[in-house]
Amino acid sequence: MFDKILIANRGEIALRVIRACREMGIRSVAVHSTADSDAMHVRMADESVCIGPPSAAQSYLSVPAIISACEVTGAQAIHPGYGFLSENANFVQIVEDHGLTFIGPTAEHIRVMGDKITAKETMKRLGVPCVPGSEGGVPDLAAARQIAGDIGYPVIVKATAGGGGRGMKLAKSADDIDTAFQTARSEAKAAFGNDEVYIEKYLGRPRHIEVQVFGDGKGNAVHLGERDCSLQRRHQKVFEEAPGPVITPQMRAEIGKTCAEAVASINYTGAGTIEFLFEDGAFYFIEMNTRLQVEHPVTEAIFGVDLVREQIRVAEGLPMSFTQDDLHLNGHAIEVRINAERLPDFAPCPGRITQYHAPGGLGVRVDSALYDGYAIPPYYDSLIGKLIVHGRDRPEALARLNRALGELIVDGVDTTIPLFRALLEEEAVLTGDYTIHWLEHWLETNLQPG
Repeated sequence: MFDKILIANRGEIALRVIRACREMGIRSVAVHSTADSDAMHVRMADESVCIGPPSAAQSYLSVPAIISACEVTGAQAIHPGYGFLSENANFVQIVEDHGLTFIGPTAEHIRVMGDKITAKETMKRLGVPCVPGSEGGVPDLAAARQIAGDIGYPVIVKATAGGGGRGMKLAKSADDIDTAFQTARSEAKAAFGNDEVYIEKYLGRPRHIEVQVFGDGKGNAVHLGERDCSLQRRHQKVFEEAPGPVITPQMRAEIGKTCAEAVASINYTGAGTIEFLFEDGAFYFIEMNTRLQVEHPVTEAIFGVDLVREQIRVAEGLPMSFTQDDLHLNGHAIEVRINAERLPDFAPCPGRITQYHAPGGLGVRVDSALYDGYAIPPYYDSLIGKLIVHGRDRPEALARLNRALGELIVDGVDTTIPLFRALLEEEAVLTGDYTIHWLEHWLETNLQPG
């Protein structure tokens, strides 16, 4: 049993882990930059260590500083949260080399799934359905033309080390492939230091469906249903729900079983999310995230489990506290991401919170590190909170979300709260009839500057 865990993160996810530790009787250590000295996760943890200046590269991404913080405090394990070093295989290896426990998958699993080509090849071998595309990276323009023609247009060119929509370019026809290939390579090189790209069939009206899996590292794994994350802006999720509005119980059971068996066969440890594009009743693998997702609370709500607690348990070598037969879906949950951003251009809006009031009541959860007087620093992601609601069914969850948004007060900075109030008046959102492209089109029409 761990006595002390260091959380290598900040904000609401650091608080989330601290709370799980406290319930388990484990002491927590918060690390922070000088800009986060007054942050809520620093106040809530049992101990805290300053690990550097405001720049993330010199603090939250500084491996020596984090390892030193463990040695100074006597922490035996590190929980990475999401983002920062959570999917850095080299960091995991260093943690293990120092006799510490990384609460998450092995370095090898992170390395395999971190490269999109290797991940796709691995998943295809494990029987997970994949999008038709190139076998590995595309070496040059001639190969790109040949592969795109064989797949059939439209196609999308993607960076193998990509993320956040960077290094992704659409080619609707043969006239577009040269520009798409060259631009994607250039963006990938600039963003990731790796210009390798691959090509996939472009699906015109897909939904983004992801399956939550969990393994004990000993050949046992379960799935906890799916989440629909189709409402996205620039490939960034803003509204997530579980279960998916268009996924039938038979689909859920079949794709869940496939995913659970796949991760069990590689002895995967801890939480993971297998992401798909879904169109016309078919699932197409796109990537696997080897960490806890931002949107994990909606899964916790409908299954009544604590995924962070479970991560800690399996990292200690204990068995999972539930089996697949123990997991029964209950109701519907929705999460919206509250960002400190100014509409309509979504520009980051750091500043001091002059008034903060979180909504409450049955089925309402708020994961946030805000408090009255808190100064949101300009150095990090603009996510300042997550509002999660749970109801007996989707209509009740939507009504509860609308009510909770009306109670939520965040004064002093601009936020994306008005966006969600507006979306809840749209028929497509109320009926669940949308694709990954719907929000972008809606924003072009409804949130124009001026």
